[in-house]
Amino acid sequence: MDFDGLEETMTGGWRQFISDSEGPITKNDNAFELCRDMIENGAELFRTVSQYDDILSNLIQRPNYKAGDTLKLILPFLKAYGATDSSILEYSRKNIMTIPGAKKTMRFVQEFMTPFIVATSYEHFISALCDAIGFPLENTYSTALDMDVIKTDPCEGDRIKAIAQEIARMEEMRLPENARSIEDLRFQDRATIHRLDEIFMEDLMEMSVNQLLMDINPVGGEEKASAVMDIRRRTGIGLEDTMYIGDSITDVQAFQLVREGGGLSISFNGNEYALREAEIAVIADNTIVTSILAEAFHKAGVEGTNALVDDWTVEGIRSTGLINEYLLRELVKVFPDQLPTLARVTPKNIKALTRQSLAERRLVRGEIIGGLG
Repeated sequence: MDFDGLEETMTGGWRQFISDSEGPITKNDNAFELCRDMIENGAELFRTVSQYDDILSNLIQRPNYKAGDTLKLILPFLKAYGATDSSILEYSRKNIMTIPGAKKTMRFVQEFMTPFIVATSYEHFISALCDAIGFPLENTYSTALDMDVIKTDPCEGDRIKAIAQEIARMEEMRLPENARSIEDLRFQDRATIHRLDEIFMEDLMEMSVNQLLMDINPVGGEEKASAVMDIRRRTGIGLEDTMYIGDSITDVQAFQLVREGGGLSISFNGNEYALREAEIAVIADNTIVTSILAEAFHKAGVEGTNALVDDWTVEGIRSTGLINEYLLRELVKVFPDQLPTLARVTPKNIKALTRQSLAERRLVRGEIIGGLG
């Protein structure tokens, strides 16, 4: 993303709002959906590659590998099955599924905060999303991708398709809860990882699509943290005045950075990786909660937001004096019987919050997408 002229397009005030895209704003997992609909047995292929990604980044912690590199690893297979830049963009435009309330929330925060989207998603999806919700594309970070620059011949395409089907047939790997190294995995899972290493480090590297594996740099893990620091530099707004919302393993380093800098890290229907590093957990099927947290943070920073979270009742929210009555009425309208879960994450409640968050994640985004890292 080219940030020349960014300062002229930014809106808002002296605190800033940064959000991931898929999860906190949309129900999509665009990369999974592209694989599912463009590749034969693509859902199964994506499942295996995503598990491989989780194991390499979180368990093995392989040097020069980061969470979110799934978006790089699937590209040779999308290319072999005919994906182009125009087809990815058109598909994304037709398949945007926003979380209820997200359009209102993203327009609302632009009125009083400097807003950004920092996403692992391909830039095609983020472009489509910005059009759908009325968000400035210039205020986004995403994975740059040029599919059309790579040319493959039919023979190579057939070889890549054969590899895709081999991956799709692989048995689902199991990651024990207390696994600390690759030696804690089952023998068959270690064998699967060894074969995937061969595919991505040897087999595909002999083909023209190796350029996709070498050149594409997904915005995940450390890249998201770098994006947050770039935003800090360009806006002049410190980390202590930064609110970051994420939901997955790709947000971990950004959460850590913002939290250590005195800002606020929020998990929105996050998985276990996100909840380990977030300070606040939102478990909800509507982003009205995000709007309320954003207004509280804008007016009273981390301390005031925490006070609101600690007395998460209609009466408690009103007593803070931070939230306008319109938002409060909207909250009660959306959740007339019981307010959604909003809590500070602690060692005592993290297991219960994780179970509840994962269940809500699957309800909101679907069983398959909700179970991805």
